Amino acid sequence: MNVKVFDGGYMPRRAHFDDAGIDLLTPEGFTLRPGESRVVDLKVGFEIPVGYFGKLESKSGLNVNHGVICPGGVIDSGFRGSVKVRMLNTGYTDYTFMRGDKVVQMVVIPVLLADLNEVDELTPSESGRDNSGYGSTGR
Repeated sequence: MNVKVFDGGYMPRRAHFDDAGIDLLTPEGFTLRPGESRVVDLKVGFEIPVGYFGKLESKSGLNVNHGVICPGGVIDSGFRGSVKVRMLNTGYTDYTFMRGDKVVQMVVIPVLLADLNEVDELTPSESGRDNSGYGSTGR
């Protein structure tokens, strides 16, 4: 997959050859206080193949150990600009990122690019769930 590193950015990388997530690094240092969020321009762009998309996910160590998360995001295959990410500190202490730290990971996932057809009624589901919504399967 082709990657464009814009001025000041870092080449994304996998920590291990078989990691699903590609680590994205911050081109700037910053501190997040508890409850604070910030949008970071990662200064990197991707040429994601048609039929796939990039899904931004929190780094598990930042999430579990510090409460710092990325609420998520989708990078479409046709997008060629610099990726931006929102970082949120849900923890109880300040967290400081240094320039070049891993902030988020991107997983490249296949997507069904189906046509959308407006209909009057939807076909009943095989499971019988149909209109049963949130919490309908119990705890």
